[in-house]
Parts: sequence; structure tokens; C-alpha cells
Amino acid sequence: MKWKKLGRIFNPIDYKLANNCVEFAQSPQTLICDGFVRIYFSTRETDKKNGKFLSHISFVDMTMDFRTVLNISEKVVIKLGELGTFDEHGIFPINVVKDKNRILAYTCGWSRRVAVSVETSTGLAISNDNGLTFNKIGHGPVLTSSPNEPFLVGDSFVTAFDEMYHMLYIFGTKWINTSEEEPARVYKIGQATSPDGINWIKEEGKQIISDFLNSDECQALPTIIYHNNRYHMYFCYREATGFRKDKTRGYRLGYAYSDDLKRWTRDEVNVGINFSDEGWDSEMMCYPHIFKCEEKVYLLYNGNEFGRYGFGIAVLEE
Repeated sequence: MKWKKLGRIFNPIDYKLANNCVEFAQSPQTLICDGFVRIYFSTRETDKKNGKFLSHISFVDMTMDFRTVLNISEKVVIKLGELGTFDEHGIFPINVVKDKNRILAYTCGWSRRVAVSVETSTGLAISNDNGLTFNKIGHGPVLTSSPNEPFLVGDSFVTAFDEMYHMLYIFGTKWINTSEEEPARVYKIGQATSPDGINWIKEEGKQIISDFLNSDECQALPTIIYHNNRYHMYFCYREATGFRKDKTRGYRLGYAYSDDLKRWTRDEVNVGINFSDEGWDSEMMCYPHIFKCEEKVYLLYNGNEFGRYGFGIAVLEE
């Protein structure tokens, strides 16, 4: 895999976002429409109750060459959860899937905790208006903690192959007490299948991507595509601690491949893309999304400070 960077295509500080959100356009995810591309992302509103962030979903519509912004969402795309629900304090990320005449959205809902900072689970919402808005199928998640995956289930990426829904997701393996302000979390990539996109069978507690840094490596936001007779996965990974102050411990992009969607081979040598020498993606690359548009393969990703300054795009060089 070899990528040509086309540069940053969206910076949230240049636009007025819904929900009083400022900065951040995290985890860009595409919906290919008739004549344009809709890119969903998570942005942040300051919670007036405590000064913490609430993550909301917005979108930007762009021309199919990704050079021009056509429209920015003005309405609430999907509502946050009610008091006590799994997505009360934010949705990040969202993964959209075309499913006949409707669009499915797999969400990662965030809820704050006391002993640790957060808990996450995967929810499902459906759009019948071409992705302008989504309504949840219920107040609870479709994929959540279980005996061998006790916390931090989320970052779900769903696609359909061979009349079966396939999901890649992350699950927490432990929390670490550190000298930092709060405990640090460790999470790995797992996979699940479903006949209907609602009821999922997990390979309980099975880590499908080997560690590269160490056993406490954090792996996030898997995304896959079938191209040239092989399944290709991109994701991001970082050290469990110290990543907020030391850029060498922060997120970077990783790559793996598979011939059967079951066994994955990690291949860091052939990631094909790396940090820029300077600028918005010179210190961090994270939250990738791989997709096809007009017979080309593209990779969206965030840069420095977890997507505070938007997202860019690269095209695969055949």
C-alpha cells in the first residue's frame, strides 16, 4: 500500500457547527451520495454543568474530488442519550452503512464514570432521509460489555460481505493506575458477525491484531476495504500512557491484511503513509477511514491533537 497525501480538506474552526460545537472534527466517515460525498465526524460542545466535553455528530458535504465544501449540517444529526443511558455524554465515532433504502449508523456512546473516566458501548440508529438525521432503535446498545470483555466496547466498523454483516470493534482489556491525573485504559481490536446487523456474535475476548509496541498498546478505530482480492485494514495505535505530553507516544496509523476476514497479518512495513515533516499531521495521525469513490481508493484521517484541527485525505497509488 502506497499513499499520496492530498492535504487537509476540512478544518472545523473555519465553520459554524451545530450544537454550539467548537473545534474538533474527529473520525471522518463517508457516505457516497449522488454527485457528492457526505463526511460524518464527531465534534465537541462544552458541557455547561461541569466544563467537560459532549461529543456530537455533524457532517460536511463535499464535491467528489474533495476540493470544495458544499454544505455543513445545521440540525442535530442524532440526539445524545437520555439521563443514565450509555450515550448520555457523547457519540464518537459513528460508522454509516448503506442498507437497501435506509442507512444504518453504528455509534460509539460515551458515559462518564467515577473510578475511571468513561465507559463505552455500540449503539444502532437508522436514517430514512438519506442520512440527514438518524433515529435510534432503542435506548440501549447492540454491542456492549460481557464476561470476557468487561468494558470499553466501541469504535465499531461494519460492512457486509457474503450476505453477512461483519464488525470490527475495540474492547478494553484493563485500566492502569498511573501517576497521571486518572487511570489509563488499554484496548484491542476484536471482531463479530451478525445475520441482521442487530444481533451480534462476538469472538469473545479475542485480539485479532498483534501488538507492535508492547502488550499495553492501545488499538483504535479499525476500518477495512476489499481491494485487489484481499481485505485491507487500517487502524491507529499508541502507548497507553504519556501520549498527551510526549508526541512520540501518540497515535500513528497501522496496517494489516487478511484473505478470509478471520486471520489478520499485521504489516507495519507496508503502512504506506507517515507523519508530515511539519503542519497539521506532523505529530499525530489517527482515526482512519478507508473507502472507494469513483474507482479510486481513499484514506481519510485526523492529525495533531486527536483531530482538533480537522481531517485530511490521501489517495492510493496503484
